[in-house]
Amino acid sequence: MQLISVFSRFIRPPQRRTILSAVTALLVALVPPLANGQSLFSPAVRVNQDVVTWYELQQRQQFLDLLGIPGSSEAEVRQALIDDRLRKQEMKKAGIETAPEDVQVGIDEFAARGRLSPEEFIKLLGDAGVDKETVRDFVANQMSWRDYISARFISQARPTDEEIDRAMGQAGGGGLQVLLSEVIIPVTPQTLAQAEALADEIAQLQTVDAFSSAATQYSAAATRENGGRLDWLPIANLPPALQPVILGLKNGEVTKPLSLPNAVALFQMRGLREVSTGTPRYSEIDYAVYYMAGGRSPETLKAAAELRENVDGCEDLYGVAKGQPPEVLDRISAKPSEIPQDVAVELAKLDSGEVSTALTRNNGQTLMFLMLCKRTRDLGEETTRVDVANALTQQRLQAFSESLLEQLRADATIIEP
Repeated sequence: MQLISVFSRFIRPPQRRTILSAVTALLVALVPPLANGQSLFSPAVRVNQDVVTWYELQQRQQFLDLLGIPGSSEAEVRQALIDDRLRKQEMKKAGIETAPEDVQVGIDEFAARGRLSPEEFIKLLGDAGVDKETVRDFVANQMSWRDYISARFISQARPTDEEIDRAMGQAGGGGLQVLLSEVIIPVTPQTLAQAEALADEIAQLQTVDAFSSAATQYSAAATRENGGRLDWLPIANLPPALQPVILGLKNGEVTKPLSLPNAVALFQMRGLREVSTGTPRYSEIDYAVYYMAGGRSPETLKAAAELRENVDGCEDLYGVAKGQPPEVLDRISAKPSEIPQDVAVELAKLDSGEVSTALTRNNGQTLMFLMLCKRTRDLGEETTRVDVANALTQQRLQAFSESLLEQLRADATIIEP
């Protein structure tokens, strides 16, 4: 769990200084020793006309460690600071500088993630040996670069009306597909607080590998065996309420925890693409649920696996339920917006006749054998043109950013003593 949020939730104020002192000692012990004759403020790396000092390396590494942000190894921190220098040099040429009040907004957002006030956040970091300027430099560089990329490339990144039409699957064009990873954390009344705290921590992960590890360890979905990774999905398959949330993510970003019946869900964006084939929209989803006693017990899961092998479509479930109480089988046709979100998420992954056994009801005591029967096409627009336009713009701005930084690296003189 990430230290900042752990401190804020579970450690009383009188205990924080003692624990943070221990953390500081540990972090200092982990910092690589300096070579003979070097001081903390001597150059660790030269990037064109600028330098990165050993002190900056230490500070950034401690900052990332305390926040629990992946990418805090010495090599990763060194590369990140080199990239920071290259960005700053490029922005200096363009006269771009983030206003102090905007930097403060960024710091406030960091603090809010740990449920701290900005003052508490800065004090906790200061007690652990991280200077306020280290925090400000980190936030300012990220925000300035975002503003610079937007100002420089926004006219090239904005999609045309035809591109938006194609992304939405209209006029016989193509559509948008998303590549996601998921973590589905089961919840009961007794575990709600723990599940929400865990979900808050996972929501702050910033790499695919870290999120994948969390999925393997904590997710109840079948995708846990694959690190939570889903295949490419048409955006139209997802629940209407979830579509703009997903489209608002950049690669690597994670949604806030989403409350589902008996679970908390998180999704990470791994990719967004336009496809040439049409992406249909749906006015109605037809699905069936066969309820099996025993929840996710080995015996019930085994019985569900055997049932999956013996049914080809929803009609077959009527024969399976014959002679049992009527409530063991539901056959439902509903608009996408009317389907419970956890069910809609599972249906999004299925083709007609396919089955999911990821969900439960009755506080986990009843397994849902969920089968997609069919989808009925519709030309209506659940996802707005603005949502799609923003998603395409952000995708293209990110590509411009990565391309420009790669060019700056190639043109730079970088000396590592």
